[in-house]
Amino acid sequence: MKNIDEVQQEVIEEFAMYDDWMDKYNYLIDLSRNLPIIDIKQKVNDNLISGCQSKVWLYADYGEGSIRFTADSDSVITKGIIALLIRVLSGRSPEEIMHADLYFIDRIGLRQNLSPTRSNGLLSMIKQMKLYALAYHTKAQG
Repeated sequence: MKNIDEVQQEVIEEFAMYDDWMDKYNYLIDLSRNLPIIDIKQKVNDNLISGCQSKVWLYADYGEGSIRFTADSDSVITKGIIALLIRVLSGRSPEEIMHADLYFIDRIGLRQNLSPTRSNGLLSMIKQMKLYALAYHTKAQG
């Protein structure tokens, strides 16, 4: 399995193939189709991320030392964004997730090209994923 930095580098290279942001948005929409969809039983208010304009459900499952994320959103762009985050962070240990420097977000220009509300949503998604990691790390420490 590739490490977080290797996956981030792949994402940066993929986005570098597109010159303008309309193409990059279309690529995000394509990525949304590959999102590991959340189980319908997990699409509950407890799994909704607060701070997002769109509805975003995020579920974390911990086993064998790693966290697996699934998600869904009612917005295709937001769904593409969470798909990117899951691609980079899912299957990692809580420690890796807690300490991950997600530099790919700025390198691909994502933060700069999102509306302020979507940008806040992005930060809320990252915060929630890191909170899950912290919770599972704390629980594993006993």
